[in-house]
Amino acid sequence: MAHPKTVWDDHPEPLTVASAPVPEYGSGSLADLLPTLAAGLGVPDMSAAITELTPADRNCVFLIDGLGWEQLRAHPEDAPFMTSLLATSRGGTGRPLTAGYPATTATSLASVGTGLPPGAHGLPGYTVRNPDTGELMNQLRWQPWSPPRPWQPYPTVFQLAHAAGVHAAQVSSPTFENTPLTKVALSGGTFLGRLSGEDRVDLAAEQLAAGDRSLVYTYFAEVDGAGHRYGVDSDTWRGQLMYADRLVQRLAEQLPPRSALYVTADHGMIDVPFDEQHRIDFDEDWELSAGVALLGGEGRARHVYAVPGAANDVLTCWREVLGEQFWVASRDEAIAAGWFGPRIDERVYGRIGDVVAAARDDVLLIASEREPKESAMVGNHGSMTPAEQLVPLLEVRS
Repeated sequence: MAHPKTVWDDHPEPLTVASAPVPEYGSGSLADLLPTLAAGLGVPDMSAAITELTPADRNCVFLIDGLGWEQLRAHPEDAPFMTSLLATSRGGTGRPLTAGYPATTATSLASVGTGLPPGAHGLPGYTVRNPDTGELMNQLRWQPWSPPRPWQPYPTVFQLAHAAGVHAAQVSSPTFENTPLTKVALSGGTFLGRLSGEDRVDLAAEQLAAGDRSLVYTYFAEVDGAGHRYGVDSDTWRGQLMYADRLVQRLAEQLPPRSALYVTADHGMIDVPFDEQHRIDFDEDWELSAGVALLGGEGRARHVYAVPGAANDVLTCWREVLGEQFWVASRDEAIAAGWFGPRIDERVYGRIGDVVAAARDDVLLIASEREPKESAMVGNHGSMTPAEQLVPLLEVRS
């Protein structure tokens, strides 16, 4: 099929691997947040990479799924309390962190909980190939099932904090308590399940006060869900943002003494129009599908697994077809450029696609037959654009 280029008239040359804005691993990424807090709590072998954060005895991370920095700043009237933190956080303003690549929930939650970038913790995408079985594995839903600990063998920051005598707790939906993703990314100390947002933030405040040194995590998912279904400027999305803002304020007003609350997110989001200029369908495109054995990742952050011997041809084709719309790299190029962090563990290498494609601006590579639900989403994320990569880091102290 034809690939209209009207959206890309301002980008006549192919995007190069070197032009991609690599996440700020080691200084300002999601993977640096918990190690910085844990270092301030005296947990051994933790380093304070985010240097402007002052240690506190009690620390709470409130992660709002899908709330990017740019989306928050674009809706001050819907989030007045969080907007106020942009002007009153330490140093004069709240600041953004980079989510890491890809900017997607499974990858980001693993980065948050382990304090490691994707190339180390090994969850480098929404769906990736399991080198042991040759199947695509959905790392959010953990399907098909794979033993969790070999897949992600590192301890979480919560486990290390608990071992160091810090009171560690996660307060989230009860449905997440025993999921493999929780086990490998966010376990350690005590998991407490509560259904309502109000109950979660109230309990998070209680857990902060339960120890002289505390590290508490809580989570709100509905902003992300509304964005996927209706878009990030819809009335439904705005309503969930308003609710999240009230939850943040409710928690902030209950902080026990010597506490710090950090509000952040796992990724931002971008709405993609429903037309052929913006949504390229892999399942109807013979050029892009030639030589491809498995299509992984998601619409804005693809892992492409070639049939044996076809990797170079697939890379050449994808660059020719998508080079004005995506950053397209070979596996080794993406690794060398630092997309997945400063190092790649051996067990992770084969999970990364032979070709890695990251979207630029408002374009999506859907797969209407094999991914019908994902292909119908209004809001999407995954790539390295500011709308997806930048997440807030807002601070409240007591």
